[in-house]
Amino acid sequence: MTAKQHARRLLWPVALLVLSVGLTLFLLHSVPDEVLGEDETLRLAVTSAVYFATAWLVSRILGLALDQAAARRRPYPRLLKDLIAAVLFFIAFAATVALFMGQGAVGALAGSGLILAMLGFAIRNVVADTLSGIALGIEGPFRIGDWVDIDGLARGKVIEIGWRTTRVLTRDATYLILPNSQIARQRITNYSAPKKQYRAQVTITLDHAVPIDLARDTMLAAVKEAKQIQQDPAPDVRVLGYEEGGIAYAVRYWLSRFDRDIDCRDEVYSLIDDALRKIGNATPRQRIELVNMTRKTD
Repeated sequence: MTAKQHARRLLWPVALLVLSVGLTLFLLHSVPDEVLGEDETLRLAVTSAVYFATAWLVSRILGLALDQAAARRRPYPRLLKDLIAAVLFFIAFAATVALFMGQGAVGALAGSGLILAMLGFAIRNVVADTLSGIALGIEGPFRIGDWVDIDGLARGKVIEIGWRTTRVLTRDATYLILPNSQIARQRITNYSAPKKQYRAQVTITLDHAVPIDLARDTMLAAVKEAKQIQQDPAPDVRVLGYEEGGIAYAVRYWLSRFDRDIDCRDEVYSLIDDALRKIGNATPRQRIELVNMTRKTD
């Protein structure tokens, strides 16, 4: 965003603040008390305009600061900007109520406690989703554009983080809208943080007759031919275990983007399959042992 666009976003809040402050000073110092009389409504209204104009201007300034920070880092959730604006305007509203009602504001708020309690019970799910959304926005387990795996709910790219819901686009182009309270209760795996680079692996089981060194060298040479995975850090092959069905290996490699996971896995499997077929008899086979038992007779 250019400096001209920044100035345009601040124009109306600054204009309202200057106008309201000017009117306040004019009423205080230039207009005689006899003109206004005992009615303080006009002065109070202008003062409340100062409160709201200040809240508007501060929220715009903080929003621009967040936009500048997001341009250098990962995008922040829109919820954070909305939360800041809501807090500032609530403070302005509370100050306005106190200004108009004075000490009577406390009694009015206390008298409405029962109504607020009933309303809170009726919208408890909405409140839970909203509070969870605020927690997610502050803690930041994921950002817009991150690839995440939310256990039992979804795996995909975060499109938007709202007050009540988070929107995720899966790899098969399914658009999911998830309540924030459900997300907050699940384990979240973020494949894009702290860096977009992450390591994946495939498991291969080979026949016991294939020497480990030969198996490792064959699969490693095949994986190094892959075009879609990263070669720095280099892929490697590790033995997982000596099992009944064969020797299990983990072929590990690095990816720069989670959305390429399926394509990379397909390429790795294809290259390994082609290499193993060349050495022959590498795949494990089920073995059945036949025991000839003779019965001893007298």
